[in-house]
Amino acid sequence: MKLQVTNSPFTQEQADLLNRLLPTFSESQKVWLSGYLAASQHVSVPGASEAAEVQFPSEQTISKEVTILYGSQTGNAQGVAETGGKMLEGRGFQVNVLSMNDFKPNQIKKIQNLLIVVSTHGEGDPPDNALSFHEFLHGKRAPKLEELRFSVLSLGDSSYEHFCQTGKEFDQALEELGGTRLYPRVDCDLDYDEPAAEWFEGVLGGLNEPQRGNAAPSQATVPQTGETEYSRTNPFHAEILETINLNGRGSNKETTHLELSLEESGLTFEPGDSLGIYPENDPSLVELLLEEMNWDPEEIVTVNKQGDVRSLKEALISSFEITVLTKPLLEKAAHLSENKELRELLSPGSEERLKEYLEGRDLLDLLRDFGPWGVSPQEFISILRKMPARLYSIASSLSANPDEVHLTIGALRYESHGRERKGVCSILCAERLQPGDTLPVFIQHNQNFKLPKNPDTPIIMVGPGTGIAPFRSFLQEREEMGAEGKSWLFFGDQHFVSDFLYQTEWQKWLKNGVLTKMDVAFSRDTSEKIYVQHRMLEHSKELFEWLQEGAVFYVCGDEKKMAHDVHSTLLEIIEKEGNMSREKAEDYLAGMQQQKRYQRDVY
Repeated sequence: MKLQVTNSPFTQEQADLLNRLLPTFSESQKVWLSGYLAASQHVSVPGASEAAEVQFPSEQTISKEVTILYGSQTGNAQGVAETGGKMLEGRGFQVNVLSMNDFKPNQIKKIQNLLIVVSTHGEGDPPDNALSFHEFLHGKRAPKLEELRFSVLSLGDSSYEHFCQTGKEFDQALEELGGTRLYPRVDCDLDYDEPAAEWFEGVLGGLNEPQRGNAAPSQATVPQTGETEYSRTNPFHAEILETINLNGRGSNKETTHLELSLEESGLTFEPGDSLGIYPENDPSLVELLLEEMNWDPEEIVTVNKQGDVRSLKEALISSFEITVLTKPLLEKAAHLSENKELRELLSPGSEERLKEYLEGRDLLDLLRDFGPWGVSPQEFISILRKMPARLYSIASSLSANPDEVHLTIGALRYESHGRERKGVCSILCAERLQPGDTLPVFIQHNQNFKLPKNPDTPIIMVGPGTGIAPFRSFLQEREEMGAEGKSWLFFGDQHFVSDFLYQTEWQKWLKNGVLTKMDVAFSRDTSEKIYVQHRMLEHSKELFEWLQEGAVFYVCGDEKKMAHDVHSTLLEIIEKEGNMSREKAEDYLAGMQQQKRYQRDVY
């Protein structure tokens, strides 16, 4: 049927558009549209069939149900998923937010609208709580998903080679299984708040939310109440109560014990959570940058989309990352420089050279190596990443230390390409902070690293170096609550005399029974280096007995080497003491992970 202008309220142009569009609709689309128009205007539509009236609510109910699955190692993706879920609920959607680990993969066939929020861990790997779902979607048991509408938000760090790799893999897998994108995938760098909010708004459009009037788009931010709510986007300025170097004389290390006041902040946390800090860059490095470019330190620049302004020197100290180079940064810099070598470094086939160049260099190296620049300070800072927060495992219990939070921070110093380099936050805490100073902080909740709900459950903790931090929090908490469960700590560092962090506290807890057993490994005190995984092997029979009793196994610390070695050793112990094949041992460990009995806080 062709629409005639003479018998309709439409203009000739509108009628032409409708006549081109209507023949392309399927029957179900026509039914849905007639019902939608009737419902949105609250009037009857002449010619709309009874089928439209009956079927429309069903279609609308299904489209209002949204499942958000998150894969998160440190809690970032979980926080984004939960905040976005609340925003969608505020728009009338029925939202179910779940960890991928808590989602039954075979239920995916029943889902119509799926949102994935996932971080990438290590060298392009899925987070621990995303492993099983990731494996399912990429395996033979994954079903066809022609009815599924989906979208993916990836969190990552562009300084890593496999930037947002896990999100890309989920996005591709869901497409290959027949799913349709509600909205294109968005890959976020460390500063993810704005792109995440924009993604949720884009997803809203994809979910066919009827837009009434010209309401401003809602942002995925923390809801405002009468009181100030401190968060990642609105940090609390915490006063420093005390800084102590935990290492003894002659140590190769400097580990800062930092105590901060949370008084009047309203911030709360549980053992296993982290504290985020927005640090400041070293003023001496900023001076070198200003000298190199011959810029006026007092020139006023705009530092964000909101139009906030400050002096160039202050902006470089507090607002931007200047100690890490990434491929996206070099690509942007290439547009500001005529330097041929920089363009060659970014050309196809130069990937290895680029990777080598990025390692251990900073913004000052970039400015020196590829000048002249001939750009204004405002142009140049516009290509820089915002200062990312640093996350540290909390080393205290709120029950034991009300209104306080403690951290254990290892100072990072090394030489690279002829210059001494310093960790931004760790050296700020070790060298420049004094009691009475303040730091902008927020709590990063981490549901993937928590004490068992039952205080009688045995726990095994592996935390060499600063990885000891959350286990101090665990034992303070268990002492406060009078937990009866057994506890076993493996700790390692370089030297017994100078590097036994919190030694007197562990000895006190061993004496009063809060800590049942402790094994230590000091690698530089013996001719052959001994690490925590060696101590685990020495006690393999007892360790497996604890696992069989239902113990929860925790690992905190460096992922690349230590956590990898501990994982391999744990598999070896299960295989040997359980008299299992390697495959059965892997299934046993995967089962522990599913039951939240194998938890890792690794970085």
